[in-house]
Order: sequence, then structure tokens, then C-alpha cells
Amino acid sequence: MTGHAGDADRRLRGAPAPELAAALADARDLPDGEARFAELERIAARADALGDARSALDARLALVEAYLLHGERWRLAEPVRRCLATVDRCPELLAERPGDAELLRRHQRHAVEAAIGTPRVGLDTARALLDDLARRAGESSGLVAQLRCRLADHLGDEPAARRWHDAWAAAEPDPAAGCPGCLPARRAELLAGWGDDAAARETLRPVLDGAVDCTDQPERALAVGLLPWLRAGEAERAGQAHVRAYRRHRREWAAFGYLAAHLRFCALAGHPERGLDVLAEQLPRLDHPYDDLAAMEFAAAGALVCVLAAEAGLGGRRIHRSAHGSRPAAEVDVDTLGTDLLTLATGLAGSFDARNGTGHQSGRIASWLAERPVGPPVPLPDDDGEPAADDDPPFVPAADEPAPLSLTMITSVLDRRGDVYAVDAGGVVVGRWNEAVIQFRQVGTRGEILHARVVAARRLPAARLSEAYAFCNAWNHDRLLPKAYVHDLGGGELVLAGDVTTDLEHGVAPVQLGVLVDATVATGVAYAEAVAALP
Repeated sequence: MTGHAGDADRRLRGAPAPELAAALADARDLPDGEARFAELERIAARADALGDARSALDARLALVEAYLLHGERWRLAEPVRRCLATVDRCPELLAERPGDAELLRRHQRHAVEAAIGTPRVGLDTARALLDDLARRAGESSGLVAQLRCRLADHLGDEPAARRWHDAWAAAEPDPAAGCPGCLPARRAELLAGWGDDAAARETLRPVLDGAVDCTDQPERALAVGLLPWLRAGEAERAGQAHVRAYRRHRREWAAFGYLAAHLRFCALAGHPERGLDVLAEQLPRLDHPYDDLAAMEFAAAGALVCVLAAEAGLGGRRIHRSAHGSRPAAEVDVDTLGTDLLTLATGLAGSFDARNGTGHQSGRIASWLAERPVGPPVPLPDDDGEPAADDDPPFVPAADEPAPLSLTMITSVLDRRGDVYAVDAGGVVVGRWNEAVIQFRQVGTRGEILHARVVAARRLPAARLSEAYAFCNAWNHDRLLPKAYVHDLGGGELVLAGDVTTDLEHGVAPVQLGVLVDATVATGVAYAEAVAALP
């Protein structure tokens, strides 16, 4: 009995059961999808039964990451809630790994955002998560103000949303609140939705002036500014913004939420035929949406394009719609497609309103569909519609369909993981994970090779060169990745680094790339931590 009690006490203090640690390592190697989800849930439940708080927390954090990677954001609420309950019960877990506290705050934000984005999560759940975040971070937190603003806006409570918007704008930056360079665009989007186009344009100004450091800008800000500029009579600027931003957004998975703005612009700027071109190109993405809110807005904007195209005599044009689920592939005319999209948009809006107890989303969709152009066609700059030679390849909707490696694919994986990174002028992606600085770059004649370089944060004095070589030789003997080596800087310091190189000549599916990045980060962090542990 004493031995069993000692095991339970050890686990509650944070030491994981060895069998669960091994099972968790095996689960991370499973293919992305339901099999991995089920195994991680099983491990978490087993850890709960054994009183192994550390393994329960690790399993659920891995489950959250798996959901984010697989596009299952709507399932985040429960594992995030259970993680929070675990650290409340065993606060020493965060003392052992301080980075988990920041990770949990970021995941809590993801869970609230996911609840706003789908009617499959109860409103009470969203509010409970947000209230819990406010308890931990304080009501004055910029992150809390942002999420309260967005939830109030989603429910149609504009006065409350505006109050929280002002608090958000005045708050100090919060690392867990998302990319600082994207937050002005998010605020401007809200302002434009409230009809405050002048404030929206002013909010976008720092982004468009280049005052923020973000790889998604200025294209996201340009997309947000399309309708405010159009309504303000700045038609030429709006046309230029649409053409420039769509060149990028046409093939970026994370930009799906901005496609509705491009479609609405085409409809209201007098370009229904271009709107149909955009709709035909992007329609496959509707089968793999970022979330239900983005799907609703895309469908509503697409329905508006179809209505105006039919009024312009384009109703007989046929658009290919790919097979999906039980739906066969077909060539559908504009009128039929418009009806299908309208049904989808109004159905999703009704689901949101039933969940929310309001009619706000249905009213939004109705107001969009009632819009009409207010002037002659907006002039557009030349655009041949083809990606430039150095642009990323077209978007591939299926997560398991191989495509040529691209910078966008790499950053999309990191975005889904929730990582913080930067992209330099040469297209090298750089981030820091605990003690490891990791660079991802494309090499090879066609950029078909993914090369990752891991650099340990700790440096060794040059006098320990023999010891450093011995460490790297032992690492390379015992471990497959990364390939370790020593670099003498020449200034009395040694850098211990490692390489992971993967030839993707035949392409890579987004799911496969996610596995490669996960493995690189995990082994790179282990390598850097081993360097840090050297005497």
C-alpha cells in the first residue's frame, strides 16, 4: 500500500508514469486524424484514472495541437477546459515548464475563437472559457477585451462590442492575443461591419504604411479595406487593393476568411464576371472551410455574385463543382449554384442564431444579399489571372494531396500549430522553441528540398572543443535527427547546431509536411535541451 501511495503522490507532483510517456510518444507518431485523436483521448483518460496529472496534461496538449493541425478547431473547448482544471489542481506543473502557461493562454484564445466560429459549440461554453481567461489574465487584459468585443459583435450587441473595442485598442499588447501586425486589420474589419468606414480606414493606416512587421501584411489589410474604400469613393484604390491581395489570397489556406471580401468587392464594383471566375476557382475550398462562420460568409458572398451575374445575363454559365462526400461532381449553372450557396449561407446563419438566441447572423446575410453596385464598374489594373513564376502554387484543398513545397505551406503548418515565427527577405522562416532556434528554408534547384537548421541557444567556450565534438558524435550515434555538428565562430565561442534535410522532389501533402515540421521541432528542442544540460 505504501508503494502504491508513493507512486500516486509522485504522479500528482508531476512525474509521469513511464508506460504513459511511452504511449504518448507512440501516439504522436500515428497518422494525423481520428486514430491519433482517439489514442490521445485514451491516454488522457488512463492518466486521469492513475492520478498522473503530468501525463494527462501532456496528452491533452498534444490533442489540442492535433485538432489545430487537422482543422478541427471546434473540438478544442473540452481538452482546453480539462487542461486548465489540471493545472488548477496541480499548479506545480506550470512551475516545472513555465512555457506551458503561455501555451495554455494561447490555446484558450483558440478555443474561444473556435466557439465563435461554429454553432457546434454552446454559447455557455464560449462564455465560460472567456470568463475563466478573464479570471486568470484580468478584465483589463487586451486579449480579454478583444475576445469580449468579437463575441459581442457576433451576437449583434454593437454598443457592448464598441465599448470592448475601445478597451482593446487602449490595452497593452499581449503575446497571446495573436499577431500584433494583424490586430489592426481585425479591428478595422469590425469597424467596417458597424458602418464606421472612416475609422476602419484610419485603423488600417499603420499597416499600409509599413509600420508593422507581419508576413501576412499588407494583403490582409488590403482585403479588409476593399469595401470601405469602395463606399468612400476611392474606387481606383479599392481595385488595386483587390488585384494585389487576391494574387496572394487565391492560394493561401489561412486566407479563406478573406475570400468573402473579394467576392463582395467583385459584385459591388461592377465585375460579376470576375466574381464568377473567383468563385469557380475557390469553390473547392468551401468543402474544407476554416470554420463555419467563414463558410457562411463565403457562401453568402458567392450567392450575391451569382444573383448579380444572372442579372447581367451570365446565368447560363456553367461552373464545375467537385465531388465531395455524397455529392457527385457536376457542371452547374449560375442560377443553380447561387441557390445552393444561398441555402448553405442561410442554413448556417440560422444555426448560429438558434445557438445565440438572436437573429443577427440571418440579418447580416440578408443585408449582404440586398446590396447592389452604386456606380459604374471600378477600373482594375492589369491582371492576367496567372500566378507569377515566383509565386506559390495554387491552393490544394485536400490535406492528403501532394503539392510542390512552398513557403506558404511551411508557414501554414506553423500557423496551425500556433507557433511564433518570422520570415526574412530571403524567404527563411525563423522561430524559437524553448532552447532551440530553428530555421526552415527551401533549397535545391526548384526549392524542392526542405532544410531545417537547429541552433542551440547555449554556447560553449572554444576551450571545450573536444568535449563538444564528443557530444555531437554521441548524439549522432544514438539519435537519427538532427545531424549534430560544431561550428567555431572564431571569437572564443562554439555553436552546437544540427541539420534536418528532406527531399520532397515528388511533392508533399500538407498533412505530411505537418508531421515533418512536428518531428523537426520536437527533435530540435530535445537536442538544444541536451546542450543546455551539459555541465
